[in-house]
Amino acid sequence: MNRNYTDDPDHDYGPTRTQQRRDALAVLALANQLVELPPSKLAKLDLPEDVQREIAQTRRITAHIAHKRQLAFLAKVMRRHDPEVFDGVRAALGVNRERQRQETAAMHRLEAMRDRLIADTDAVIGELIIQHPNVDRQHLRSLARQAKTEHEGNKPPRAYREIFQLLKQLAEGEADEAEASDDVGEGDEEAL
Repeated sequence: MNRNYTDDPDHDYGPTRTQQRRDALAVLALANQLVELPPSKLAKLDLPEDVQREIAQTRRITAHIAHKRQLAFLAKVMRRHDPEVFDGVRAALGVNRERQRQETAAMHRLEAMRDRLIADTDAVIGELIIQHPNVDRQHLRSLARQAKTEHEGNKPPRAYREIFQLLKQLAEGEADEAEASDDVGEGDEEAL
């Protein structure tokens, strides 16, 4: 009697070829991320010795096709290990990626506020005074005027950059205050 795959519904046939390909591409992407990491961050990750050796070898190769081939070999070496070996690495890289996304978003918010400050100085200074009562209004107004003049005169954006740095300092001060209040709150809970 001939049996085909539909005769036994409980049989586990393993992952499909499509799933195997997706898994292999995910390992290749992880290998590429590992190769691009700075050595200081790579050293903090718990990687098998053979994977570390192949990462170092891949970094040494500069020719495009040879580098691509070596990267594929690195992924092959990584697939020899259990996928759980790299769970911690994926988690660490995910945290780094999320932190980078947050920092980029914060930078974009500061750039947008700077542009709004130059376009509508009085309204934005009012917002900043509410958030930061000690901010120097005259200095901000002066920088906004200088930035407009620089832009209109096609001059280097010195004041434009200075506004960004000032807004960044205000935002960092706000973050430091939030951390300090969190630390004080934790100390109060411990005292109770």
